[in-house]
Amino acid sequence: MNIQKALAELDMGCSVAEFDQELERYFIETDSFQALVDDRADIITGNKGAGKTAMYQYLTRRYKKSSRFSNVEIIPGFNLAGSPIFQNLTHTDPMTEGQYTSIWKTYILSLVGNWLLHIFDGAQTKKAQQLDTLLNQIGLRSHTDDSPKTIFSKLTGWAQHFLKPKSATVEMTFDALGIPIVMPKVEFGDFDASTDTTKEIGVIPHDEALSLLNDVLDEHEITIWVVLDRLDEAFVGYIDVEIPALRALLRTYLDLLAFNRVKLKLFVRNDLFQKVIHGQRFVNLTHVNARKREILWDNEDLFALVGKRLRENKGFYQAMAIGNNDSKALFDLTFPAHFGTGKRRPSTWNWMLSSTRDGQGFVSPRNLIDLINLAKDEQMRREQRHPRTAGPSVPLIETEAMDAALSRLSKYRVEDTLVAESSQEIRALIEGFKDKKAEHTDDTIAKIFGVEPAEAKRFARVLVDIGFLEQGQSSYKVPELYRDGLNITRGKAF
Repeated sequence: MNIQKALAELDMGCSVAEFDQELERYFIETDSFQALVDDRADIITGNKGAGKTAMYQYLTRRYKKSSRFSNVEIIPGFNLAGSPIFQNLTHTDPMTEGQYTSIWKTYILSLVGNWLLHIFDGAQTKKAQQLDTLLNQIGLRSHTDDSPKTIFSKLTGWAQHFLKPKSATVEMTFDALGIPIVMPKVEFGDFDASTDTTKEIGVIPHDEALSLLNDVLDEHEITIWVVLDRLDEAFVGYIDVEIPALRALLRTYLDLLAFNRVKLKLFVRNDLFQKVIHGQRFVNLTHVNARKREILWDNEDLFALVGKRLRENKGFYQAMAIGNNDSKALFDLTFPAHFGTGKRRPSTWNWMLSSTRDGQGFVSPRNLIDLINLAKDEQMRREQRHPRTAGPSVPLIETEAMDAALSRLSKYRVEDTLVAESSQEIRALIEGFKDKKAEHTDDTIAKIFGVEPAEAKRFARVLVDIGFLEQGQSSYKVPELYRDGLNITRGKAF
């Protein structure tokens, strides 16, 4: 085996599903995925990096090849790249949950309606013509671009326009069950001049409008799955928008269950889902949970994932000269049997799991894939400086390279997960642990921030919830994953 050649062939794929061109070869069809494609689940939850977006990507690439989707079309209700389109909701004043419900329902109506009218342009039935008239009447018909970004931008501009009149001589309402009633002589702020704001639109209940959409789909025997992802990125730092907007989305999901041709499929991060359903009473939560599946990864699942990605590298597999399709044998040739020195050295696999585990005990596939890819890069540099001779007891990747890879991974996860996706208050709490010890109590946390222990306990609870701290019986510990990124050293601060 040529070590440098084998390393050059090793490619675990991209940990970010949007950029992984080989996802179809690597993807593992889990129970939650099967529940989704069998239409037994509508809401997929999972921790950061658990594979929600990978599941969506795999589904959209494969569904046209499956007979079970012969009459199903999957429409993304979000944009894959750039700032999430739902961030537009943070650019307006916070609204009520009912108003957000109205926006979500109108968005589904407009997104699916415009897609449908575009597909069957020139061959419209009577009901399709009614739908066309309706979308034109409320100013949400898009004749040239039916992309989620265009539709949602048009919708938020529309909603802001009707929610903020300059003056009015008659009453205007915006009800959770209907599109705004605009009477003559209402003066609005700047908006598209082509919109006739002096024309009475009238009351258009969402149930009636969505029922019309459902009928048009039924005429063509088409079922639409509208998929929404990236919800955790959309409202970071805007808690007064995030909670009511996402509670409204779940209520919209429940109301859409009445229509057999339009279905919402939601991908939501675990902590965000819990935040949304708690705090206030959520009616019919049992109906939501009945159609929810969580993406779970145990140690065996993770090993199967790593093994499959190693095996699918044909050039790497051949360079390693494995005589059978054995994931464990391939893993053992790639990595050392144990990590570190001393009698109580952990196995390398156990070290990889413990080093990429967050404070909630979750090991994401993303972190494992990134760790191996970074270790490969580190080892390549070491080989260029000091080439080794291959042998039966010589692992492809050494422990020193893996240790250096963990340090780099830690810096990345602090920057792109902890800091990038946290509010200003939480970022300040995380930064407070920089250059400190790894283990703390309420008293040591109180000293860091100059607060009383009771307030320090609240701080700790917040940090435990996001996985930055691991809860012990009487203390807290920063997991290995985040230590090097903040220059946190082993040991107790008490």
